[in-house]
Amino acid sequence: MSATASSAPVPRPVADRAVLRRGLRVIWGGMRAQKRPVVVAVVGSVLWAGATVATAGAIGWLTSEVVEPAVDARQIEAAGLWTIFGVLVAVLLVNVTGVILRRVYATVAGFNLQADYRQRVTRQYLRLPLSWHHAHPSGQLLSNAHADVEATWQVFNPLPMAIGVIVMLVIAGTMMVLVDPLLAILGLLVFPGLFAANLVFQRVMSPRITRAQQLRAEVAEVAHESFEAGLVVKAMGREDQETERFRAKTHELRDALILVGRTRGVFEPVIEAIPTLGTLAVLGVGTWQVSRGELDAAEVVQMAYLFSILAFPVRALGWVLAEIPRSVVGHDRVQHVLQAQGGMAYGSSALPRRSPASSRLAGVTYAHAGEERPTIRGVTLDIPSGGTVALVGPTGSGKSTLANLTLRLVDADSGSVRLDGVEARDLARGQLPASAALVAQQTFMFDDTVRGNITLGADSDDAEVWESLRIAQADDFVRALPAGLDTVIGERGGSLSGGQRQRIALARAIWRRPRLLVLDDATSAVDPSVEQAILAGLREARGGMTVLVVAYRLATILLADEVVYVEHGAVVDQGSHEQLLGRCRGYVDLVQAYSREAAERAAVTRQEEPS
Repeated sequence: MSATASSAPVPRPVADRAVLRRGLRVIWGGMRAQKRPVVVAVVGSVLWAGATVATAGAIGWLTSEVVEPAVDARQIEAAGLWTIFGVLVAVLLVNVTGVILRRVYATVAGFNLQADYRQRVTRQYLRLPLSWHHAHPSGQLLSNAHADVEATWQVFNPLPMAIGVIVMLVIAGTMMVLVDPLLAILGLLVFPGLFAANLVFQRVMSPRITRAQQLRAEVAEVAHESFEAGLVVKAMGREDQETERFRAKTHELRDALILVGRTRGVFEPVIEAIPTLGTLAVLGVGTWQVSRGELDAAEVVQMAYLFSILAFPVRALGWVLAEIPRSVVGHDRVQHVLQAQGGMAYGSSALPRRSPASSRLAGVTYAHAGEERPTIRGVTLDIPSGGTVALVGPTGSGKSTLANLTLRLVDADSGSVRLDGVEARDLARGQLPASAALVAQQTFMFDDTVRGNITLGADSDDAEVWESLRIAQADDFVRALPAGLDTVIGERGGSLSGGQRQRIALARAIWRRPRLLVLDDATSAVDPSVEQAILAGLREARGGMTVLVVAYRLATILLADEVVYVEHGAVVDQGSHEQLLGRCRGYVDLVQAYSREAAERAAVTRQEEPS
């Protein structure tokens, strides 16, 4: 098991001085992508901002025109009460409408962006070759598609409110200057202070958020790896060690998040206190001016109320600035995936629809990522139409890699791979999977019914599904399941044995009627007698199917028309079983080893049978 996901390449922490600039570019890109909901949210925010400031103006006017005369007269008329009620309700309705539009459409924009980017990331995962996935832990990929995408666009929650706050500040600043320039200047000094405090905050937060985001991915990777290896962990008694490994990583994440929380705990009270200090300063100076007769009480009330209602909304600017480091980090990590190179290019060629298919590898060389020595070295291999070809060789000789190259699951570094004479790179997307199928060593089952695992959601005729199961020697045990084809087999087929999973995976491939079927040790978990029945069924019923099988049993080899012996990534010999026995020493040694293993297994079986 790998140590952690930290070995995967990740973007470097964002430089402090570039955070704000880059964050604004991310926000602008999101606003352009979601123009309509963003425009509606901003309109709502402007309505809210105007109504909020208008509340201060309304209170000042009502104080001057209704409240003060009523106080002087020591009574208030019904008309005055209706005036107060009508003005405040009108302002409130505009305010509420703005808040609803702002919140609803900001949420729509944010979640639309998250959905769009999750789709882009997962499409990129499907486009990138297997070699790229082998270099990136699955927990890291899950974190990119979920936590990092969410972090990128979380900033859209406070964004429209922050835009409204800017409008509010412009309107309120104008009103304050018109009332009293001295108090306005005194009050507006608050906002440079807020901006400076938030700049310091986001500079301190950026590296800490970067670390926390990376640790989220590492925790996900450790958890995913432990769950995937559940059988190994339990069989080897590694529960305590895995628990400790997970504990150590989660404690790292805990400490990182506590550091983030502690930083917020220090800065947010300071940021929150700045507008309050401004309000107190305005009240103090305003009261002094009233005592000197330079202002009246209504003007001071209006100014103080303006600052009191601005104190909370102005924090939205801080929220946006606080989210920007997290947004930039998430965006960098997502772009690390979206900008990854190595995706397969496709042409426009179509395969001829004749059956069965033929395949040819000519001078093919391939090396796994990060390895200098090629796994496959200059292989030339012909797979004739309608034949059964067995790939044989010692462990690590490159058989599975050759199978993957034949189906273009990976691209050769050099050489040519052709299907029916057409270069695989020139084929249009979907052409090769429509004509060829692979049953791999490790079978994957979905948490679905037997039928769903065979058809993968495509329209199906149950008669064809049963025929595929019959050829795969799986029909008997499927009929015995509680609901037959409608039996849900659980996550990864947990309710089935290894051999049953392999046979359903084989039926899945046969159901598609491929013209080229590649079996990569696809019957290793079934009994030899069942394996022979499966291969015999393929031979009799393939009806236009060419078979390439990675063989580990003598019975499999004997059913092949031609045998290809591979060592160290190169084809050593090719011919019939009898021909290779007469001229290839490595093949003879391997076949003899297979024969001894089969004989020993048969002897053990006989000893275990009751006399």
